[in-house]
Amino acid sequence: MKIVLAYSGGLDTSVVLRWLKENYLAEVIAFCADIGQEEELAGLEPKTLSTGASKCIIEDLREDSRVISSFR
Repeated sequence: MKIVLAYSGGLDTSVVLRWLKENYLAEVIAFCADIGQEEELAGLEPKTLSTGASKCIIEDLREDSRVISSFR
């Protein structure tokens, strides 16, 4: 089983990542949307991998008009 987790890097999503992996014996892929929060993304990939994710995907959505309009 594979699970894609919307991952922020905070305590909650880090705990959920480990919990999903252990309780569902699943491969967990961490997904993070880059909407301009540069300082929060620093070191995110190594953190996800050390927490147990099999992969970390950081998608640059800063120019995506659907994302930008939702924050106005």
